[in-house]
Amino acid sequence: MNQSSTRMGVDIGGTFTDVVLEVGDQQYSAKVLTTYMAPEDAIIDGMQQVCEQARIQPSRIEQIIHGTTLATNALIERRGARTALITTQGFRDVIEMRSESRFEQYDLNLTLPEPLLPRQQRYTLEERVGANGDVLIPLQRSEVEKLVEQIKPLGYESIAVGLMHSYLNDRHEKMIREVISEKLPEVSVSLSSEVSPQMREYERFNTVVANAYIKPMMKSYLDRLGGQLKNYGVDCPIFLMHSGGGIISIESAAEFPVRLVESGPAGGAVFAAHIAARYGLKKVLSFDMGGTTAKICLINNQTPRTSRVFEVARTYRFKKGSGMPISIPVIDMVEIGAGGGSLAHVDSMRQIRVGPESAGSEPGPACYGRGGDRPAVTDADLVLGKLDPNNFAGGSIRLDTDSSSSALQNTLGSVLDMDSLTSAYGLCEVVDENMANAARVHAVENGEDLSDYTMIAFGGAAPLHAGRLCEKLCVDRLLVPPGAGVGSAIGFLRAPFSFEANRSVYMRLADFKPEVIRKLLTDLETEATTFVRSCDANAKIQAEYKAYMRYTGQGEEIPIILSADQAQNPDAETFQSLFETDYINLFGRAVEGMDIEITVWSVNSTTLVEKVAAVQPVSTTSMASSSQQRNIFDPAVGKMVESTIFLRNNLQPGDCVAGPAAITEDETTIILPSSRRAICQLDGCIDVTQEKS
Repeated sequence: MNQSSTRMGVDIGGTFTDVVLEVGDQQYSAKVLTTYMAPEDAIIDGMQQVCEQARIQPSRIEQIIHGTTLATNALIERRGARTALITTQGFRDVIEMRSESRFEQYDLNLTLPEPLLPRQQRYTLEERVGANGDVLIPLQRSEVEKLVEQIKPLGYESIAVGLMHSYLNDRHEKMIREVISEKLPEVSVSLSSEVSPQMREYERFNTVVANAYIKPMMKSYLDRLGGQLKNYGVDCPIFLMHSGGGIISIESAAEFPVRLVESGPAGGAVFAAHIAARYGLKKVLSFDMGGTTAKICLINNQTPRTSRVFEVARTYRFKKGSGMPISIPVIDMVEIGAGGGSLAHVDSMRQIRVGPESAGSEPGPACYGRGGDRPAVTDADLVLGKLDPNNFAGGSIRLDTDSSSSALQNTLGSVLDMDSLTSAYGLCEVVDENMANAARVHAVENGEDLSDYTMIAFGGAAPLHAGRLCEKLCVDRLLVPPGAGVGSAIGFLRAPFSFEANRSVYMRLADFKPEVIRKLLTDLETEATTFVRSCDANAKIQAEYKAYMRYTGQGEEIPIILSADQAQNPDAETFQSLFETDYINLFGRAVEGMDIEITVWSVNSTTLVEKVAAVQPVSTTSMASSSQQRNIFDPAVGKMVESTIFLRNNLQPGDCVAGPAAITEDETTIILPSSRRAICQLDGCIDVTQEKS
């Protein structure tokens, strides 16, 4: 976009809705409480606030980019449409039988997640496509018509179609859609061959069911949002962030809403990658802590790690394997129940536990004064002096310290025989250690050492906890960029238009077929590029090619990146060399004498992103001074310490702040422990490093 453009980014979170307006090179932002029953109301409220700050009319907005948790919440809370699944005879119970994985091996009372659809809402047809795409049992149109007539009076709003091996041959799925469209034109239809054309029927069926389940709700919401915006004179294009870190059109989002499930956190990862590029950082730990959850992502060479499968609606919310697998491209991150609204309790072992339950925005933490009576992380932060009760969210929300103290005392202190200050200290140490441990595990799983990384913190609550997290993780450097409190919404404005097309075509290197590969990757590139062209018809587009490979007999693949030349002129020896190089980097050695197989192919088409202007770090020119002080608890010494308070807007490039201190702004507060010092960089970034003794 040109420098005079007016664009708005919107991130609907579990507690706050963040709105960012860019007018040329000027940026304006607002945080408003999320309105659950009508999320578009919070967007309109935030839009009016930022337009008032910029002194422009909403009709001046030329583009809106939006990310939301609505799809995720609908799956977690089971608030989707009345949905049916049509599948191959004999495979009706795939989504209930799951896989052989048992996420808690020794728990005799293990609670497995219920399938999204009960058995009576799952139907079968006699048909079969083989593993090579050949039709083994033809589907009779009369049988489809008979089944559709059978389910017609049952009031389904949406139907998912998932047949065996339809990713290789979609003829039967398309026939079913034709019949449904003729006999039930008002019912929406999702085909697994379009939503997730990949092998592994458990993941594919779950994905198409999830898409169908949320499709009517998301279409209704997007229609309402468009109508509301037009009422205020906003008639610009609306795009949505998808889980893979790119932007898609509102039409594509309405057709494939399952791709929006992790859209908010994806925007945060894009934001962190943009900051990493500005500072030339190769290894970055992205730390996004909002009102409901905290997200941690590893970013190498300014590119977030990605995955093909992730889980949503976990019964053991943050335990891998306990949720519903969704098979779509997604930025790979770990989620922890550690947002500002995460609630604390004492378990049967008399230990403080935090999350996964959250106070959200209704009623919110006890200090909001909206009826909450249980202590949240925000209550502990307030009692520990990290927050100013009169200037939270720019003064729009007054915090009640007494209510926080009472909630901490009643829930934690009275049980564990502690005062409210000690209770708050315990709560924060537990939540910080939970986040640190999750980061350690995520790093080990990816073969990384976090001491080599720079942390980038954003989200309303992250700067409050990032300094302590760095102490726990032995991370020397922390960056808190301008606009950190609304980082995900800013990330939406930095993301390219992109779409990733996937398809499963099984092939061993011993049976390598260059012509098949060349045509397959060309078709995938055409499919992905068509989606991107629907957003920006004239943009320059580049493609990234991947093959997911493994040794024959292994259960999981690793992604191998191919150049354009390798995609157009595939060669078995080159594929083997690329795979073995990446395999050795991950696992230390190759496996001799085993054939290699390819299971999934993907092409990600994306618009070219403008090169980021590099920032030259400045060294200290002067120590900043401030007459404001308040006591803030320092967990490293276990007591309240007198800390200096600085306004971020008053800091100039080169100004240095030594901990213990707090640097405040409207949307967040940076807490500097006594072990850290900070320098304000040329772009306004607060660069926090370890204090040298």
